[in-house]
Amino acid sequence: MYVAVKGGERAIDNAHRLLAHERRGDRDVPEMSLSQISEQLSLGVDRVMTEGSLYDRELAALAIKQARGDLIEAIFLVRAFRATLPRFGATEPVDTGAMQVRRRISSTFKDMPGGQVLGPTFDYTHRLLDPQLAEGSAPEAPAIAEPLAAMPRVTDILGRDGLIESSPEADADTPVGDLTREPLNFPADRDLRLQNLARADEGFLLALGYSTQRGYGRSHPFAGEIRFGEVEVEFFAEDVGFAVPLGAIPMTECQMVNQFKGSATEAPCFTRGYGLAFGQSERKTMSMALVDRSLRARELSEEVKAPAQDEEFVMSHSDNVQSTGFVEHLKLPHYVDFQSELGLLRKLRAEFFEAAAQAEPLQEAAE
Repeated sequence: MYVAVKGGERAIDNAHRLLAHERRGDRDVPEMSLSQISEQLSLGVDRVMTEGSLYDRELAALAIKQARGDLIEAIFLVRAFRATLPRFGATEPVDTGAMQVRRRISSTFKDMPGGQVLGPTFDYTHRLLDPQLAEGSAPEAPAIAEPLAAMPRVTDILGRDGLIESSPEADADTPVGDLTREPLNFPADRDLRLQNLARADEGFLLALGYSTQRGYGRSHPFAGEIRFGEVEVEFFAEDVGFAVPLGAIPMTECQMVNQFKGSATEAPCFTRGYGLAFGQSERKTMSMALVDRSLRARELSEEVKAPAQDEEFVMSHSDNVQSTGFVEHLKLPHYVDFQSELGLLRKLRAEFFEAAAQAEPLQEAAE
């Protein structure tokens, strides 16, 4: 399809060498280690692991280093590596109710069992550049407390009084879909929608979530609870006949509480939106919860009229790796396509001017 370019392979090799040179940067500056990226750019690592669908801090740090800090390129690298790995099975569903909590906040109740735990957050910092960071100063040691466990959820408190819908549960006999192995089909149930949102581009979800708050969708949300901490991961071992712990990983969970006016068969109550991601990923999980609630419009018998309520629109455009492929493929040679378009345009213009020239004497005669 494409015209061969003389010396193209040599040019590509040289481009790779130049990329490696630019990636390394000034040789007088110490090279950044993977542990530095993992520990000091931890939020970027968390995003790459979440949207890359692979929990491995070292590999995510390597991808960020290889991608020169381009997180979408790093996500692409992680997904490509993930596709080469064997799959031995699936872990048990994680119990976020037993999370070893490091941060837990709610905008619905000031006083709740277990209290508010601010934890590590930008929420109360001044958005001013800190020149001390440029000098490499050591921060003051923080106050340390043991992680808190088994905090009751805010949604459970509302549920006891019947003020919020029961947590939607899938049929245990229905297999859970897997977007990493199966193509996306519509209509999509909530298991596939949540998978899609977990892998979705954070910026895309943020924009959609913001749109729901500005009136593009029937949504008036409250952050019921956001919690961040360590969750134990277990795997059912057939040899021993029970689930064995594999370790604990940090995760962020967001439960949004949304209004619902009720229907002919349902009394007014609060409804739910849900988000879950690796590491400390609050913006991602909040956006995910907002969009999850909007995508439930069909099952709640709400009118679908906003982009965030249209599951085909959301799920077909949320993946940043797929989006990048479609956009960046425009950089590849399209010489044949363009030449055909160019030839057609010249032909149409020639016909246009020829018709105009023939019509001009007739117009003058009519005048």
